[in-house]
Amino acid sequence: MKIAQYPEPSQFEELMKGPKDTKVVMVNLLSFKDQADGGNEGMSGLESYRLYGDQMKKFVESKGGRFIWSGRVDSMVIGESDSDFDMIALVEYPSREAFVEIASSAHVREIGQDRAKGLAGQWLIATTGQEVEGASDDA
Repeated sequence: MKIAQYPEPSQFEELMKGPKDTKVVMVNLLSFKDQADGGNEGMSGLESYRLYGDQMKKFVESKGGRFIWSGRVDSMVIGESDSDFDMIALVEYPSREAFVEIASSAHVREIGQDRAKGLAGQWLIATTGQEVEGASDDA
């Protein structure tokens, strides 16, 4: 399994094959460096990433997206992986096109420096909502 900091062009192409004009929730599986680098020495990787995350949240929300949830990974209950993740975050974007526009913006490149200084790597998984037969909101 491979974790990375940035997508390959073919991964953006695959993302854009998904449903158009519908919201997409990005599942972020994040792994942080023990110690940040590149000018953020003295901070943990998580602390450096939070500098980015706080600004990214405001930017995503200004473009119609929303942060749904984030939390610390504390145990693996089913399965196993060679990759260890420290945190999971769910972020909803108005569309796949909006995600690409946001992710490739000059503003995100600028604030992304703190991300790179603290992030060891991540998996980013695009998901589309789907009604599950027999499911209810009461569950």
